Amino acid sequence: MSIFDIFKKIKSGFTQEKETLKDKPIDQNYLDQLEELLITSDFGVEITQKIIEEINKNIGGSVKTIRDAEFVIRNILLSVLESVEKPLYLKGSPFVIMVVGINGSGKTTTIGKLASLYSERGKNVLLVAADTFRAAAIEQLQEWAKKSSCDILALQTKADPAAVAYDGVHKAIAKNYDVVLIDTAGRLHTQKHLMEEVKKIKRSIAKLGNYPQEILLVLDSTIGQNALVQAKEFNNALGVSGIVLTKLDSTSKGGIIFAISQELKIPIRYIGMGEKIEDLRAFVARDFIESLLDPIA
Repeated sequence: MSIFDIFKKIKSGFTQEKETLKDKPIDQNYLDQLEELLITSDFGVEITQKIIEEINKNIGGSVKTIRDAEFVIRNILLSVLESVEKPLYLKGSPFVIMVVGINGSGKTTTIGKLASLYSERGKNVLLVAADTFRAAAIEQLQEWAKKSSCDILALQTKADPAAVAYDGVHKAIAKNYDVVLIDTAGRLHTQKHLMEEVKKIKRSIAKLGNYPQEILLVLDSTIGQNALVQAKEFNNALGVSGIVLTKLDSTSKGGIIFAISQELKIPIRYIGMGEKIEDLRAFVARDFIESLLDPIA
């Protein structure tokens, strides 16, 4: 069940009845099913308990109907997401973004979409293929460079990733690029030797100045609690400054966005809602909540 389906169920009161939200009263069955849906959809225990407790506390007062409960849900979720709604501003030139994450998270595709986005805004963008373990990763980034009309620095497979990243930033400084997007090898957060290597990339480019200005972690929203574990480990290792949450479309449960926001407070820069370039969107909390809960009449 997708995150969107969850809130359709919440709005319908978990029934197929035609009774309006305004008239349908809250009952224990509603609360039990709401709690189960939120937990199984990766919203996290803390947020789920907060929602249930707030509804329970006000039953008979400000909360009498399904519509009233929706106001509570909306306000709590919005407060959580607004705390991490912080757009990525490109301050300084070159602005270096080091992109990290595990294989399959959509990392390289996200880099390609960002390259297109910044290029359309008139930025001179350089892609750096520091994922030198897989030839396919370099080829994929080269294809994105063509699509977005961006330059790319790519050396042979097995080249030292830290050296490639260093050369990329050095070139960007010399050639006055506006934005540098560094692709790094996908790695599991449990692969300590590979985590050490991505830390080495960070140290390498820091020798050239105050770089990178952004360490962007790409997370796959469909993997639930594992995404939260990954975020914690990458943040501990690198000091993540922003998150891109991908696959937040109809195939994803997606509640993990709330758990990550609540626990880590790391800014969510972008969300991926599909495969097209335009499906990568700057994160706006209110817009996201409104996409889950139709405006209340």
